[in-house]
Amino acid sequence: MALRNPGWYRGALGFFLGAAFGFGLVLALRAVSGLDLFQTEDTGYPHIVVPMITAPFGFLIGFGAFDYWFRWAAGKPTVPEDHSDHGATRWQDYFKFNTDHKVIGIQYMVLTFAFFLIGGLLAMLIRAELAQPGSQVVGANTFNGLFSTHATVMIFLFIIPMFAGIANYVVPLMLGAPDMAFPRLNALSFWLLPIAGIIFLGSFLAPGGAFDAGWTGYAPLSGGAPLGQTFFNVGVQFAGASSIAAALNFLVTIITMRAPGMNLWRMPLMAWAQLATSLLVVGATPFVAGAQFMTFFDRILGMNFFNFLEGGDVISYQHIFWFYSHPAVYIMMLPGFGIISEVISVHARKAVFGYRLMALALIGIVVLSYSVWAHHMFVSGMFSWLRVPIMISTMLIAVPTGIKVFSWLGTLFYGKIQTQSTAMLFALAFIVTFTVGGISGVITAMIPLDIHVSETYFIVAHIHFVLFGGSVFTIFAGLYHWFPKVTGRMYDERLGRVHLWLTVVGTWLTFVPMHWIGMDGMPRRVVDYASQYGDWNLVISISAFMLGAAQLVFVYNMIVSWRFGPKAGSNPWRGKSIEWLVSSPPPVYNFTAIPRVVGGPYEYGTPGARHAIMAEDEEGATVPTPEPSKVTAS
Repeated sequence: MALRNPGWYRGALGFFLGAAFGFGLVLALRAVSGLDLFQTEDTGYPHIVVPMITAPFGFLIGFGAFDYWFRWAAGKPTVPEDHSDHGATRWQDYFKFNTDHKVIGIQYMVLTFAFFLIGGLLAMLIRAELAQPGSQVVGANTFNGLFSTHATVMIFLFIIPMFAGIANYVVPLMLGAPDMAFPRLNALSFWLLPIAGIIFLGSFLAPGGAFDAGWTGYAPLSGGAPLGQTFFNVGVQFAGASSIAAALNFLVTIITMRAPGMNLWRMPLMAWAQLATSLLVVGATPFVAGAQFMTFFDRILGMNFFNFLEGGDVISYQHIFWFYSHPAVYIMMLPGFGIISEVISVHARKAVFGYRLMALALIGIVVLSYSVWAHHMFVSGMFSWLRVPIMISTMLIAVPTGIKVFSWLGTLFYGKIQTQSTAMLFALAFIVTFTVGGISGVITAMIPLDIHVSETYFIVAHIHFVLFGGSVFTIFAGLYHWFPKVTGRMYDERLGRVHLWLTVVGTWLTFVPMHWIGMDGMPRRVVDYASQYGDWNLVISISAFMLGAAQLVFVYNMIVSWRFGPKAGSNPWRGKSIEWLVSSPPPVYNFTAIPRVVGGPYEYGTPGARHAIMAEDEEGATVPTPEPSKVTAS
């Protein structure tokens, strides 16, 4: 009976049937073609590659991800919805194909944080090896696999999907929507993600080891790499499909499902940020998928897209890859900008300074981000005439980013800053770290300086300092900010501050010295280095271990507080946006009736101002006429 119903048993059966189908298909086609049944060249192994694609689809079919759509496609009568796959009343419901956006948000957040810990462990191995010159822990091939997998896990399985998880939980509530526009597609978006993770990490078991051409997978280096590189090509497709499906869902939800009265200028900046991010994902992600498909076909079918000796164009790989991957930097930043705007406004009790300009700056970053891809290629041998316009557009993107920093500072000015809040402290740490880290971005935008530091540890320092200070700090700010809403419990602020300071100090001590040794010429992506860099590398490794250990404080705080923390109440931060006007955690269907929006989301300090009127206070409610916010010295 269990095998007839969607779930893990049927999913496991589907997995094995899918794998068997792929395996048998390869053997049958090779036998019919008169080829050896097994081909074990580095770029071959079709009897492994094809099942790697068919088995996940078998699992998803068995798990129930396509049941509704298959029934519709077959023209069968509609089955009355019993809502059995919506909401969670016990912990087992989080391991099902669940269509509740809040459950999916928690699934995203927990899974991606697990990947964050795995990526962090890989980073610890890297730093253990680099603590001193010489070979201590791993060999060169393993080292290449470690840093390639570390970067891939952190980008595709932690930062990007973690933001999708936070937005999944929060944005529909903020909009006054009962759910996402396409709940089943939302659930499918999530379940594609663990599949991608298993494929990426499974590459360590492949003959020849894990993929080792970096997270960029540059051709032609990746074209002849061992089998693990194919795991990367396939894993990116699942992760990319997850991102695109989620982004389409956010776009439709934000455009069509806002509560009555919520025009674009009454929409919280978190929703604006998700709108801008989704535009980037939908426009840019197909390019990285295309680049990996072309590399995959080069390896498996010998199509030679990037093989110069066979008429291929090597440099075009980098153009296609970076046309996604620089916008991807903003895919990893813009949601954080939205989170910080929410956190600062709520915990400084101030309206967002320059709200409309903040929203327009997000769209400005989206437009400009498509014009800066080639600044990653100043030393690649691309057209020399392209360098200067790319340099100018890259520096221009600092303008809308600067607007946002200016707006956050303006919001803090004369605000009642609640420094006891860990969320607020992470937001303040973000502003300082991101602004300082952004200066190194301007350096890498300038052609002469970029040529000097390219291929050095300065580039490693830049991306880590900006991503950790820019993306990870905002993730922590968001997790602390909405933890009471998600769990209905308060977390331990004392442990939160311990986590904050260890993380901030660890971040600065780990990544700032990397800038110095990079400018002195230490190359990146090397397992060994000159002894003159030994002392600084030891400091960096010790700091990195402190940074890693700090995250255990966060894990402990979240688990214990979720189970034993004091009750939070519906609105512990006295926020104005709609998610704070429902219970903590919110009801399964969010609202008994759709709220009515009557004002902006940040009208702090304006007597009588309200953002929304809920069904329970609808009768007899009056719509206030807000007065403009006033800045006072009190």
